[in-house]
Amino acid sequence: MFKKLLLLLMICVSLQIKAQINNGPKIQREFRAAWVASVANINWPSKPGLTTQQQQDEAIALLDMLQKNNFNAVIFQIRPQADAFYKSSIEPWSYYLTGVQGQEPNPYYDPLEFWVNAAHERGLELHVWLNPYRAHHIAGGPVSELSVVKKYPDLVVKLKQGYWWFDPSKKGTQDLASAVVKDIVKRYDIDGVHFDDYFYPYAEYNGGADFPDDESFAAYQKGGGKLSRGDWRRDHVNKFVKRIYKEIKAEKKHVKFGISPFGIWRPGYPESIRGMDQYEKLYADAKLWLNKGWIDYFMPQLYWQINNIPLSFPVILGWWETENTKARHLWPGLNSGIGGGEKNSDEIINQIMIARGILPKSPGVAHWSIGALTKHESLRNDLLAGPYKEEALVPISPWLDKKAPSALMVSKEDRDADLYIKWTAKEEKDVFRYIVYTQYGDKWTYRTLNAKSSFFQVTKVAEVNAKTKATASLKAIKVTAVDRTGNESEGEIITL
Repeated sequence: MFKKLLLLLMICVSLQIKAQINNGPKIQREFRAAWVASVANINWPSKPGLTTQQQQDEAIALLDMLQKNNFNAVIFQIRPQADAFYKSSIEPWSYYLTGVQGQEPNPYYDPLEFWVNAAHERGLELHVWLNPYRAHHIAGGPVSELSVVKKYPDLVVKLKQGYWWFDPSKKGTQDLASAVVKDIVKRYDIDGVHFDDYFYPYAEYNGGADFPDDESFAAYQKGGGKLSRGDWRRDHVNKFVKRIYKEIKAEKKHVKFGISPFGIWRPGYPESIRGMDQYEKLYADAKLWLNKGWIDYFMPQLYWQINNIPLSFPVILGWWETENTKARHLWPGLNSGIGGGEKNSDEIINQIMIARGILPKSPGVAHWSIGALTKHESLRNDLLAGPYKEEALVPISPWLDKKAPSALMVSKEDRDADLYIKWTAKEEKDVFRYIVYTQYGDKWTYRTLNAKSSFFQVTKVAEVNAKTKATASLKAIKVTAVDRTGNESEGEIITL
């Protein structure tokens, strides 16, 4: 009897050890993004009319900075005013590229294709950011003959501050934006489509007056429509959001759809919160989109500090989490533009840590904007020394795909003081990144590599304590593959 119990105990211990080996080390999961605004040349390119080489050099510098500081995504604005930062047969080349709307870069290149390739080479997701309703910006140069303002005069209205805006209630407005999104998703290897907070325009854009859609609303009422004007406006936006989500998934299911609305849904939600009512002012029922799961990630612009009582970052974020009934990604936008220095770095880092605490299953944030990161070296350094010290993978999106890539075929070869690791994937098209885990002594570390990688060389002895300069020998390795929705393959731990 005793022998049987001992054997059973040994089997249980063996299974536990095997389970631990199978589980092995895990990489950190967190969405870390920065917005790159092209409108008014806020972030890129730095001004219209730069040469192709200058534009590309600026782009590479931004992406290199993100990679160096352990970011894993970039949100790149490619349709700031119904124009294009890519080759389009639907809308003209952007004024912000060349200084002339409709004029392509010279020497020719496709900026979006360039950004996608360069981002992926650095292991970064590339999310395209589009403004669906802004037709012309006051900093967008003269209204050209190629502008949608001239091409679709029945779809646009002019606001008192000088902007031109699409009427969201017009079918043509929605059809045009839909065609643009579908075209981009079909032709480019992007990871996400992103809208920000510009639905119906902010009141100051029209001098405080109501949006000029009297003609559209009158036609609706004449046709028997019974909704109030506010509900009618929201209904059009709601239908558009739902439509875009479905159309993206019909083309490429793995492409995520995200929206970054104004941070507050309505004053009083939760009770202590005060501020603008986007439901009544922008006619954006952002809570509905989250409740219905019409997005893959929800990124409210929580640009207020933790101790700002009527606009408190954790209070609003906690409320949004209670509305996340479909368990989508909830990644708040942070106002990193408050600057560097100890106080401001502490604020941003504390917000990141609060987000991790409130959203432990899918942590993540986006920084407004990349300009704050390039300008404030102290903020970059504090992030890298603190919450972004280790690389991280974008959290999994299980509602899009639960199937992990196949395990890799891994081999190793001694090369004096180093170990050469090589692998092959059964289905390379299913791989977005590779992870090489290494164990020195009792400590596991990891390194992420892009999808083009097939080998990695590691030292057999490495420093494991920077203070004492202590070293340890390489004990084990593990290599895994990660797909476009974040699923990680199994990987055998190879002991040395």
